[in-house]
Amino acid sequence: MDSKKRSTLLTLGAIFAGYAALRTIPSLLPEKLELEPLENPTGFRKYVAGDTSGGFDLFVGLDTPEGAEIVARKEAAFERVSDNICGALYGDLETSAARVPMASFSDYYCPYCRVQTKRLAEMTNSMPNEVAVAWHELPLLGDSSNLAAKAALAAKRQGAYVSFHERLMKTPFQASPEYLSRLAGDLGVDEDQLVSDMESAEVVRELENSSALARVFSFVGTPALVIGRTVVQGQISDRMLREIIDLEREEGWDAACISA
Repeated sequence: MDSKKRSTLLTLGAIFAGYAALRTIPSLLPEKLELEPLENPTGFRKYVAGDTSGGFDLFVGLDTPEGAEIVARKEAAFERVSDNICGALYGDLETSAARVPMASFSDYYCPYCRVQTKRLAEMTNSMPNEVAVAWHELPLLGDSSNLAAKAALAAKRQGAYVSFHERLMKTPFQASPEYLSRLAGDLGVDEDQLVSDMESAEVVRELENSSALARVFSFVGTPALVIGRTVVQGQISDRMLREIIDLEREEGWDAACISA
């Protein structure tokens, strides 16, 4: 290869590497914290962040009897979470005026979620008295996403949600019954109980609640976050995340929960 071609390839490689870095390290992008109040739900505001993996309508085929039943469940879940938005978002998290809650919505096969979830976990480990995260499954990218989400929530019934969540976020494999069986064995989870719980009413309800919350906040894909009362669509840098956390602590993140 002559020197001119080699130089051209090196230049193209540098361009693509820089582009990839900008997509995977959002802190390199210039950012400004601009918040837009939401009309509904009241008390919350929106910050539009970076990359998002788009989803699709999980409720296609609504003209069928099964579709009508799904719509009815969807509406029931929407009313359920709307009655107590902060409770649905943050569950049993231990919070205080100084400890700001975050609700993370992700899909195991969304590449931006894999990056952001790892960073959120690292942040909560390094700032345990300042932030707490409630993890919501929002499987928008097909059958494997849905299967993985059910498995993680079923594993939670055996106290193994974190380990399942971490492995599913890191694996290059698509979720399948065979893969989940091996994963259960690796993590010491009872496989029969896992399979049974995946189709339980409790797991279905949890998925419906997270989907309803996504509808409440008009999420169009993953990752998505609610930080106190600030709604974030897309991947967000650590710098901007900390800025929002500080603002929530300063202004009183629970103001929306009192008015919601």
